[in-house]
Amino acid sequence: MNTIEKTRVDWVDIAKGICIIFVVMMHSVLGVENEAGARGWMHAVVAFAQPFRMPDFFMISGLFLGLVIDRPWLRYADRKIVHFAYFYVLWLTIQFLFKAPGIVAESGGDGAISAYLLSFIQPFGTLWFIYLLPLFFVVTRLIRHVNVWVVLIIAAALETLPIHTGWLVIDEFCSRYVYFFAGYAFAPVIFRLAAWLRGRPAMALGVLGVWALVNGWLVFHPATQPFAAWIPEESYTSGGLGGWSSVPIISLAAGFAGALAIVSVSALLARLGASQAWLVKPLRWLGAHSIVVYLAFFLPMALARTILLKLGIITDIGTISLLTVICGVIGPVILYGLIQWTGYGQFLFKRPQWAHIDRAPAPREAMASAE
Repeated sequence: MNTIEKTRVDWVDIAKGICIIFVVMMHSVLGVENEAGARGWMHAVVAFAQPFRMPDFFMISGLFLGLVIDRPWLRYADRKIVHFAYFYVLWLTIQFLFKAPGIVAESGGDGAISAYLLSFIQPFGTLWFIYLLPLFFVVTRLIRHVNVWVVLIIAAALETLPIHTGWLVIDEFCSRYVYFFAGYAFAPVIFRLAAWLRGRPAMALGVLGVWALVNGWLVFHPATQPFAAWIPEESYTSGGLGGWSSVPIISLAAGFAGALAIVSVSALLARLGASQAWLVKPLRWLGAHSIVVYLAFFLPMALARTILLKLGIITDIGTISLLTVICGVIGPVILYGLIQWTGYGQFLFKRPQWAHIDRAPAPREAMASAE
C-alpha cells in the first residue's frame, strides 16, 4: 500500500470515528433529556451536528463502492446484503430480548411477537442504518449505468420533498440516498479534495472556521414563517432546534457542506505526527470498527443513563449526558476487547462461515467489517 492510499484510508477511518461518536451522542443526550424532562448543555452540541451527522456517515459509506460494484452478483450480495442482514437479525434479537419484558407488560405476548416480526419491515430502534445500507447498495448497483446527474437530481428532489409515509425505510431512503450516491459517484473528487486540504492546513482551517460559523447560525437561528412550517418533525426528534438548517433545500446544502467539513477535519487530523497519536489513533480505531460501536452501544448507554439518573449524585443534565456518551462509546470497545481476549462471542461481530452465501470470504474480512 503506497503512502497516498494509506493516507486516504486513515482519514476515512477518522471521519467514520467522528461520525459514530456523533451518532452515539445523539441517542445518549436525547435519551437522558427525555428521561430527565429537561435539556442540558450537551443539546447544543447535538444540534450543531444534526445537519451533517447522518449525511456524512452515508457519504463515507459510499466512497469505496465503486471498487466492488461490478463484482459478480453472488459475491456482491454476500458482502453488501447478507453481511448486514446477519448483523441486523442478530442484534435485533439481542435488543429485543432486553425490551421484550416492557412490551409484554404493555401489549402482552402477542404484541411482543407482532413487534418483533414488524421489525423486519420497520427497522427496530437504533439499527435502521444497517437495515438501509443494503438497500442503497442494491439500488446503486441496479442504476449504475444511469447518468450520474439524473440520479443526483432525483435523489436531491427526494431529500427535499416532504415525504413522510410513516414507514422508516421509505422516509429515510428518500432523505439519505442523495448523500450515499454522491459518495459513490464523486469518490475520486472527494479523495482529491481531502489530499488538497491536507497539504494546505492554514487554508483548510480558515474554510472550516467559516463553515462552523455559518452552520452554527443556520442551526441556532430560528427559521421564520412560512419557512418554519416546512421543517419536518423528524428534525426536532433528532436534536434540531427549528433553525434554518432544517428548512428543505437549505438542509440539503447544509448536509453536504457539513459532510465535506468532516472530510476536511479528518484529512487534517490524518497529517498529525506521533505527538498527537493519542487523539488520532482512537478515532481511527473507532472508525475502522464503527459498526461494532453502532451495534453494541445501546446497552451500555441505557445502563449508564439509568444508573446516573437514579443515583442522583450528579444533577447537571449536560454532565450526565456526556458521561452517558462516554459509556456508550467505550462499552462496545470493552466488549470487543473481551471477545478478542477470550475467543468467546466472536459471532457477535464476525459473520460465521455458515452465514456466507459466497464461500470464499475476503481474507481481510474482520470483525463486523463493512468492506
